[in-house]
Amino acid sequence: MFKSIIYTTDAAVSAGASMLIVLTALVLGLVIAFCYILTQEKGSFTKDFVIAVALIPIIVAVVIMLVGNSVARAFSLAGAFALVRFRSAPGSAKDIAVVFLTMAMGLACGLGYIFFGAVATLIICAVLVVLSKTRFGESRTVQKQLKITIPEDLNYTGVFDDIFTEYSSGCELVNVRTSNMGTLYELTYHISLKAGADEKELIDSIRCRNGNLNISLGILPNRSTFIM
Repeated sequence: MFKSIIYTTDAAVSAGASMLIVLTALVLGLVIAFCYILTQEKGSFTKDFVIAVALIPIIVAVVIMLVGNSVARAFSLAGAFALVRFRSAPGSAKDIAVVFLTMAMGLACGLGYIFFGAVATLIICAVLVVLSKTRFGESRTVQKQLKITIPEDLNYTGVFDDIFTEYSSGCELVNVRTSNMGTLYELTYHISLKAGADEKELIDSIRCRNGNLNISLGILPNRSTFIM
């Protein structure tokens, strides 16, 4: 059922088979790119990355067809690619998984297993959409960075513990620094908010404790990413 359309054992590929492979790789790349867009929030992806996702299967398939069973040709291509320096911006784990998926489907098409590639793409893309649209894998807590400014005469050790216990499931003091010529302290916490916790009530409770000085609550910087 999942037989290759390339039946010969040499490196030659017929024109009809090669065109079918290229067109199939193009369609699969576009399907994967479309599913990626569906699973991302608006503004959380770039057009360049989507285009790359759509083109990678074709590129991989063409490379595989060019190499064929020739060892010398494979080493030549490897040397050519070694001269190219690839650089990319940090991406999420899902971005890396999508890139690997496009490469795998390009490999399948390049080897002639176009039906297998099509079926695998549909199954994996369906799983990707379902997992992304559901609450699968979501943390029950929300990770935030909390910065609190306090006067120098306020002992910050344990001063907010009761508030953190009420609104969070965990909190860690990661940085303390002075400001305003040493008259103020800025405390930086990594806090895990409980599900449904009211951020405004948390901030209001802290304001009553720190003399209504500056408070900042935002996302954690430098979150874990994969770099290609």
